[in-house]
Amino acid sequence: MKNILFVSSEAVPFIKTGGLADVVGSLPRYINKNEFDVRVILPKYACMDKSFLPDLKFKCHFYVDLNWRKQYAGILETQYKGITFYFVDNEFYFAGASPYNNIYEDVEKFAYFSKAVLCALPFLEYHPDVIHCNDWQTGLLPVFLHTSFGSDPFYSGIKTVFSIHNMKFQGRWRIREVMDITGLPKQIFNSNELEAYGEANYLKGGIVYADAVTTVSPTYAHDITTPEGGEGLDGLMFARRNVLSGIINGLDYEEYNPLTDPYIDYHFSERDAVEGKRLNKKKFQENAQIAVDENALLIGIVSRLTDQKGFDLVAYVMDEMLSTMNVQLAVLGTGESRYENMFHYFQNKYPDKVYAHIGYSEENAHQIYASCDAFLMPSLFEPCGLSQLISMRYGTVPIVRETGGLKDTVEPYNEYTQTGTGFSFRNYNAHDMLHVIRYAKQVFDNDGQSWKGIMERGMDMNFSWNASAGKYEELYNHLTE
Repeated sequence: MKNILFVSSEAVPFIKTGGLADVVGSLPRYINKNEFDVRVILPKYACMDKSFLPDLKFKCHFYVDLNWRKQYAGILETQYKGITFYFVDNEFYFAGASPYNNIYEDVEKFAYFSKAVLCALPFLEYHPDVIHCNDWQTGLLPVFLHTSFGSDPFYSGIKTVFSIHNMKFQGRWRIREVMDITGLPKQIFNSNELEAYGEANYLKGGIVYADAVTTVSPTYAHDITTPEGGEGLDGLMFARRNVLSGIINGLDYEEYNPLTDPYIDYHFSERDAVEGKRLNKKKFQENAQIAVDENALLIGIVSRLTDQKGFDLVAYVMDEMLSTMNVQLAVLGTGESRYENMFHYFQNKYPDKVYAHIGYSEENAHQIYASCDAFLMPSLFEPCGLSQLISMRYGTVPIVRETGGLKDTVEPYNEYTQTGTGFSFRNYNAHDMLHVIRYAKQVFDNDGQSWKGIMERGMDMNFSWNASAGKYEELYNHLTE
């Protein structure tokens, strides 16, 4: 039995701000329990879901040295769906209404968290064979392991995996302050280890010191070795490509199941998907107060409303699309105010065609996935993406840009071979996107049998966590041979 400890700044169902939480909350459950003892450790935020607080049991406490400071750390424990979750308790660092604050606060907070995790292990009498770190918030853990803890025999033999969920976020701050926070030796703040462009960089530290580096799709693993996708660290990623792999994120097929989904009005399977989606679409159009029109191509968007997600392309062609095509948009998300305002504007201008909910609702998201005909993801870059996987699960045809995980998971429709699970375009260009939407609309209008085939092939795809978990198991075994 090998011990695997996941370390993360968030995980469902306890705390979530993005896809990282979905991965860390789901993947450990799918790893073979006969071969691996998998546990997870998180910060105990004041803003975490309070319904879990009565289940947390106190395990131990100790003090963490952060250079000249000593900070309290309490460890609490609970079980969730067969997995042991630990929580690091410190009210000074983990108070507040959000898991993340200003960067200058977060670099100290997550330096403390990374060191507290390592300090906790002897108290928990748990010796991981592999510590699986996630994103920049845990980037210092491999650094501390090889420096501050390197001479302690308890920690010898521990391997580390560092997973990059989004290269854009790196945890960068001034070197002098990070040296003061961490107490790490001055010599590692050089261009080969922790320094990048004059700043300390937590993500870089994790990449340099980890035994293996993963990211969330094979194409994104390639993209981050290039100047276009490497966010300034492409040279480092290219140098470490021999330990870099891309493993597609999975999807929780229990949570996203159109046959049992408690949030949708009409359940359906692949066998009756056309009728099930027709009924859900009609109900959604009524509830959203847009035109009840089965011939309109209802396009869903569930997303952060940011440049990364391609909304500058959407903004450029909104008027042209809505004024010349029988399409409707169902939008759910929050983000940059210019995009929130844009969708409000077009909702007022085209009330029969645009539904925009600025905010987030799990119920509303599931209804959009189940009711829409197509789902739009024109991302500038997309490490993996879950929305296209969810949309295919619900028979909703994805329209995506060929980047990162979108390229790996959506096969473009070919009308001659009758293959493909969606529609895609390559160039980051608004009219290339609009051209593909027009093509999708043409197939939807004139070739219902082909559209049904695209739906069914998408629903047939298996993006459950089982396949992904098997690849992580291979990686853990390779590291501990």
